[in-house]
Amino acid sequence: MNWLLDLTPDEWNAVRLSVKVATVAMIASLPPGILIALVLARGQFWGKTLLNGLVHLPLILPPVVIGYLLLLSFGRRGPAGAFLAEHFGIVFSFRWTGAALACAVMGFPLMVRAIRLSIEAVDRRIEAAAGTLGANPLWVFGTITLPLILPGLIAGAILSFAKAMGEFGATITFVSNIPNETQTLPSAIYTFTQVPGGDAGALRLTLISFVISMGALVASEVLARRVGKRMDIE
Repeated sequence: MNWLLDLTPDEWNAVRLSVKVATVAMIASLPPGILIALVLARGQFWGKTLLNGLVHLPLILPPVVIGYLLLLSFGRRGPAGAFLAEHFGIVFSFRWTGAALACAVMGFPLMVRAIRLSIEAVDRRIEAAAGTLGANPLWVFGTITLPLILPGLIAGAILSFAKAMGEFGATITFVSNIPNETQTLPSAIYTFTQVPGGDAGALRLTLISFVISMGALVASEVLARRVGKRMDIE
């Protein structure tokens, strides 16, 4: 069984890059994820159904389509990509940052849905009571709403991370499959399946991907339960 852990330097790089990309994608998605979830859970406005559809579109469209749209928008010649590269020196196409962007987009619906369900479950009377005592809405959200939705926040973040660990279609379309730069675990596994004698490497990375993703999901469940129990005690 030692061969399962006998990874080559390129395989280790793919593992490290996947964890890095998934972590950055998860963290970057949190602020807009909370905001959009709050708007969808509490807002009443024209176009809410359209916004909800746009948020969940990555779950419906083929990942390759999302990757191509990102390439058109954030590529070197795309409107957003050209602006960011010229004014801020930020480049997404064919960089690991682009892989993080693609993973963030693909995992965003899962994060928003989990957070939105938690927000909708909060008793509005508790927030209203704090408001009658003179607390402003931002203070109420930070001290009352946010702690109450913490289990959903953790679940959404971990789901986003797990989705990012397995993302392939959007990533390879947007940033290609460049070793040590954009070659994440799914891309490396795909590469191994295309070369003779690559079965062992593909199996090693498949098992590692499974362990990391399953570990993240289990950790999410454990953390959410612990936070929920602590809140019930308090």
